[in-house]
Amino acid sequence: MTLPAEFHDIAKRVNNWGRWGADDEIGTLNLITAEVVRAAAAEVRTGVRIPLALPLKEDGVQAGLIPGRVNPLHTMVQINQELFGPGTVACSDDAVTMGLQSATHWDALTHVSHSGRIYNGRPASTITAHARAEFSGIDKAAPIVSRGVLLDVARAKGLDRLPGGHAVTPEDLAEAEEFGGVTVRPGDVVLVRTGQIQVYLAGDKHGYGFPSPGLSVRTPEWFHARDVAAVANDTLTFEIFPPEIENLWLPVHALDLVEMGMHQGQNWNLEKLSTACAEENRYRFLLSAMPEPFVGGVGTPVAPVAIL
Repeated sequence: MTLPAEFHDIAKRVNNWGRWGADDEIGTLNLITAEVVRAAAAEVRTGVRIPLALPLKEDGVQAGLIPGRVNPLHTMVQINQELFGPGTVACSDDAVTMGLQSATHWDALTHVSHSGRIYNGRPASTITAHARAEFSGIDKAAPIVSRGVLLDVARAKGLDRLPGGHAVTPEDLAEAEEFGGVTVRPGDVVLVRTGQIQVYLAGDKHGYGFPSPGLSVRTPEWFHARDVAAVANDTLTFEIFPPEIENLWLPVHALDLVEMGMHQGQNWNLEKLSTACAEENRYRFLLSAMPEPFVGGVGTPVAPVAIL
């Protein structure tokens, strides 16, 4: 299916190609300036640290929908081995094979392409099996430490979890912003809670992935207008799945990553954060979510921490 005119119209309105120069490879992460980080550090009040990552394990969130995106396969390569002779210190080592986007992760700007292009107008052909992502690989991403804002869409609606067919709209985001008493600022990293991760935590990985609430194709304009640095949520596919426009697959990915140059994250566990923010009635915090610097990677595992 050819991308419809509606998609291209939105793409023109959110396009950031050239905004930070023709050589730019990090997109909206440019918005996380030193001033933004200093202001983010001032959000720490209690020092409570809330981890947002899922455990890395073989029975993870992946159910086989995407070929090759395997859950972590963890093996021991040596166990109590006396490498330097009998009676010396013994070592144990292990290794992991996994899809870089199999659990809690960031998508690099090169994760998707459309019309033969990736972010900043570069050819999609610059991603190869040998060189991987020549431009905008996840190793190029600037440190992602900024003010985090939780937009708890589910709680704002008085729900524990949004229904599977719910497309999160700009109106929903604005409602959650008002509910949390917070205003999204340039350079913020926005976390959108739907409650969908509860399905996986309850043991239903297939139900977690499908049907799933997620971001509407209309939301990129909302993030663009506010100069958001990055967005993550608590679903497998980030955007609503199945798609809100029939046969238009992953349009939000294409708008965020390719057009806007905005990194996005999936499979973030926002449940404890939701509870803590509600108890303190404060939905902003310092967020540390450093990408693992896989050279040429189109995604990376991440173990984000919110510091209240």
